[in-house]
Amino acid sequence: MSLHLQRDLESLKKEILQLGNLVETAINTAILALNNREVTLADRVMELEEEINDKEVHIEEECLKILALHQPVAVDLRFIVVVLKVNNDLERMGDFAKNIAKRAIHLSGLNPIPMFQGFTNELPVLVRSMVRKSLDALVSLDVELARNVINMDDKVDEINRRMYEEVQATIHKDVQNTEVAMNLLSTSRYMERIADLSTNIAEDVVFMVEGKVVRHIDTDITDD
Repeated sequence: MSLHLQRDLESLKKEILQLGNLVETAINTAILALNNREVTLADRVMELEEEINDKEVHIEEECLKILALHQPVAVDLRFIVVVLKVNNDLERMGDFAKNIAKRAIHLSGLNPIPMFQGFTNELPVLVRSMVRKSLDALVSLDVELARNVINMDDKVDEINRRMYEEVQATIHKDVQNTEVAMNLLSTSRYMERIADLSTNIAEDVVFMVEGKVVRHIDTDITDD
């Protein structure tokens, strides 16, 4: 590897980590805005989402420059391909964080309703953990940690399915709760999508390290 290519790849790694930190902050802030019914926090997420979009465009441009200038092969090429994919996934996470913040603003003007603890307590913790672990796995190229993220996704899916059932029961019990319940259901879906994107990043880590494509595998990912 040439010194120029090595320098550019190290710079690219720092850029994608900076984007990851922005996205993580946006997600955490959006969840806080939802839980605390705090409009100022939701507004901050909107600002962060604009920064995320700008950073995503910049990283894509840097990847294309490296491909054109250095024509990398093997592991280096695989790294750039993964960065392009992770870059897109992180930008989409920012979009979902913005969507949660929008729901938080809307819900701040409505009366709260009780909701099952899997949604209020477990789901946010799981999603934040998956985002953090997927980024840590990317930084350290830790395949074991990446596989752990992949296996966490089933629990998120289970909570999201339960949320549909809970919302149906809530509306059936009192139709006046429909608007609040449907908005909460949307936030559950947004968090579930963030978890899916975290899983994508984890799968990309496995690909980068081992050259194995593990997407679309239904069973748990375990070592042979």
